[in-house]
Amino acid sequence: MTTVLLARHGETAWNRDGRLQGWAPTPLTDRGHEQSRALAAAVAADYDVDRVLASDLRRARQTVSYLADSVGREPTYESAWRERDFGRYQGLPREAVFEDHDRLSLVRAGHEAVDARPESGESLRDVRERVLAGWERVLAESGADETVAIVAHGGPLRLLLGAVEDRDVVSAVVEGEQHNCGLNELRVDRGRARLVAENRTEFLDGVSA
Repeated sequence: MTTVLLARHGETAWNRDGRLQGWAPTPLTDRGHEQSRALAAAVAADYDVDRVLASDLRRARQTVSYLADSVGREPTYESAWRERDFGRYQGLPREAVFEDHDRLSLVRAGHEAVDARPESGESLRDVRERVLAGWERVLAESGADETVAIVAHGGPLRLLLGAVEDRDVVSAVVEGEQHNCGLNELRVDRGRARLVAENRTEFLDGVSA
């Protein structure tokens, strides 16, 4: 049985300020580095990790560096695990963007927003297809008894977990919750994935606010 660990990157200033990050090269805050060290320690203590993958965006690279060092594995970076590209809205306040552009809001536009693209950006359906393609590659390349750790972003993780649990995109994104460095665990048997732990954060209790 293959075990896949999925974690969101550590905190950035744009996370803290509620800004859309997209593909911006935002670095971790001091708290984000502390969260990443706590995540790495928790994974190393509880799992024997065979492979480490991550989004190639800066905040994910910084987060995975601690995990990779803790488990003694070199990380592989893949663009499939990137956050959604928000195009010209990158860096703007999240709430303001979705309040001013109803077509992008899942709360207001519902399923129509799944296919809506920000100017020069990606739709949620685009992101979902990209992430699921990355997921299929992980499964195809993993041995039956391997443990794989992946550091990605909130949007891709919500979409992937929603697909695993056969939830529609709207509920997966709106109702899903992924904290910075929250840890998820999936068990995969004969190609079928089962979520056994979602958004674990107890190991972050000692991290400064």
